[in-house]
Amino acid sequence: MADFKKQDFRKLIEKYGGAESFESGAKEVTSVEYERFKEAFLPRQLDWYEEGCAIADKIFTLAPPKDRTKWNELQGFIDICHMSVTPSSVQAFAFMLPTLIMVIGAAASYIIFNSMFFAMFFIIAGAAMIYPLLTLPKFLANSWRLRASNQMVLCVFYIVTYMRHTSNLELAIAFAADHLGPPLSLDMRKVIWDVETEKFASLKESLENYLETWRKYNLEFIEAIHLIESSLYEGSNERRLNLLDKSLDVILTETYEKMLHYAHSLQSPITALHMLGVILPVLGLVILPLVVSFMGNVEWYHIATLYNLILPGVVFYMGKKILSSRPTGYGSVDISAASPEYKKLQNYMFKMGDKVVAINPAYIAAGVMIVCFALGMVPLILGMTTSTDALLAEGELIENSGFKLLEYRMSVATEGPKAGVMLGPYGVGASLFSFFIPLGMGVGMGLYFIYRTRALMSIRDGSKRLETEFASALFQLGNRLGDGVPVERAVGDVAEIMTDTVSGQFFEQVSKNIMRLGYGIEDAIFHPKYGALVSTPSAVISSSMKVLVESVRKGPAVAAESMINISRYIKEIHRVDERLKDMLAEILSSMKSQITFMAPAISGIVIGITSMITGILGKLREKATEIQTGAGTGGNLSLFTQLFGDAIPPYFFQLVVGIYVVEIVMVLAILANSIENGEDKLNEQNSMGKYLKKSTILYVVIGFIVTILFSFISGQVVSKTVSAS
Repeated sequence: MADFKKQDFRKLIEKYGGAESFESGAKEVTSVEYERFKEAFLPRQLDWYEEGCAIADKIFTLAPPKDRTKWNELQGFIDICHMSVTPSSVQAFAFMLPTLIMVIGAAASYIIFNSMFFAMFFIIAGAAMIYPLLTLPKFLANSWRLRASNQMVLCVFYIVTYMRHTSNLELAIAFAADHLGPPLSLDMRKVIWDVETEKFASLKESLENYLETWRKYNLEFIEAIHLIESSLYEGSNERRLNLLDKSLDVILTETYEKMLHYAHSLQSPITALHMLGVILPVLGLVILPLVVSFMGNVEWYHIATLYNLILPGVVFYMGKKILSSRPTGYGSVDISAASPEYKKLQNYMFKMGDKVVAINPAYIAAGVMIVCFALGMVPLILGMTTSTDALLAEGELIENSGFKLLEYRMSVATEGPKAGVMLGPYGVGASLFSFFIPLGMGVGMGLYFIYRTRALMSIRDGSKRLETEFASALFQLGNRLGDGVPVERAVGDVAEIMTDTVSGQFFEQVSKNIMRLGYGIEDAIFHPKYGALVSTPSAVISSSMKVLVESVRKGPAVAAESMINISRYIKEIHRVDERLKDMLAEILSSMKSQITFMAPAISGIVIGITSMITGILGKLREKATEIQTGAGTGGNLSLFTQLFGDAIPPYFFQLVVGIYVVEIVMVLAILANSIENGEDKLNEQNSMGKYLKKSTILYVVIGFIVTILFSFISGQVVSKTVSAS
């Protein structure tokens, strides 16, 4: 292995922070140094969890069991995601928090609200939280692995690319850490950090310790790194390059095979998830009105607890559990972190005269939600401000149509808390107004995510188009350099050859910077203000150009060989990536159809059916009461009116279903993006925004039309039935 002294490590650590802690002599690694490292590079998340574990550990500390196997396994999960907790504090918090929720929630529900339902809910919910909290470090570690594994092919690509022209593993790992995004970049920096703090005597030991954490999950990554290490000991340059090429071939081939098996095994669990978590709950909504009518003690907030809290949470948990076994993929870097300038693009921008005005999309979302919420609350406001007699005497707006604006009714209960209470609104008009609330939620959040990511997605799509063409451009560049043409002239030749392509425009910008601004090749590409990469934030292109700059210093022949090999690597990665997308196409198509059409359409129809059933039952009860009162009949009609108790007002029922549609669309959008792209937050937010906007509007339009149509049908049915009797 190439000699790599402490002063060389010092330069690397200065690049990544914390160099002031370096000393020449052996010393103990203090927690202060590691905390400084984490603070500099580890994104802060779950602070509440770490603080809660610390508090729980102070209240009661659990001693480690005699069999420390699971204890050590838990510590391994904690180390992987770099959390500041211990196995003891994790277990203490996992029992303390649910206990508090059970005691406080159940007591408040029973004593203050006199609700046995919510008292039992808090007890069951608290007990159900124990296992997820105990396994949260494992869940976070799997999430960390999923995000890191999406970058492993690129990691090997960067290391191999650098080591083809400079056979130095330490600098190659630093090069990879510089171009990868979190979390794998943090792991690579931690490998270097552990050597700097003398936790390990050499980089090889530190790297072996890190690779051991992947032995159960990603053997191809370990094999690829071992092949790279082996190349350091080869005396023949040809054999060294063959080992480097073999390392990338190994991880590409194994990735394809593992994703093939994963795609085949994914169909059944995803189908089961759709049926149990989406289709059956939506279809179950059809019979709920009848169930509620026969069970007078069921309220709308009981259904809301099931559909708006429990079901979305269960679907999300099941989906994440299925995806936790996803093998290596190709994750995308969040380009908003590439430059502070890109964060400014997370606003909605428009021209006002000669000025460009930027508005935080959160304000737009809040405005839409407030307006829609105000419109949705109109029936409740009218119900609170109108007298009881006026509400009960409200007539139909269209004769024999069943169409009323509010329609409040007196409860049929003769005893209990509902006795003598006015319930509602049951009117079709109130149901139509209620659609504004889920509309505001879905469209408001959809616009927020769309406007927040639209500009960044446009930039990233341009970068991806450039990456697709870049292999051919690099091959052309390598050929020109191989002919002995200086790099400054070669980039201009490539720009001419690839005119009217994204790659041609990139190299044209490089050539202009050289010719007009007098820049060297490095500044022409990497200048922070005028460099060609300013408008193309791509880690693949950036790393390729850095290799170009480094290899040109060693001569045009080395540069030519480097460009041609990088071109081949990029083509191989792109080919495997396309195969993976093709394998997952059927599953993704099914999920997207659920998100964009099936779930909102079925839910919209269910709302119309519910409105019709509730209207028919209400009309029959009303007519039966009139007949009973006019004819002086006794028990039979009285039993009929009592049999169909107090139905849930369609106003509240629609709110439950509408909010459920918004939540389930968000959950399915997150899962679909995770299947297709792994952990890609930018694409996740953009796709979630589009799905929320389209699906919510579709649900509201279908529900609106079907509710009006079925209300007229129910009015005609009841009118003819009463006339015939």
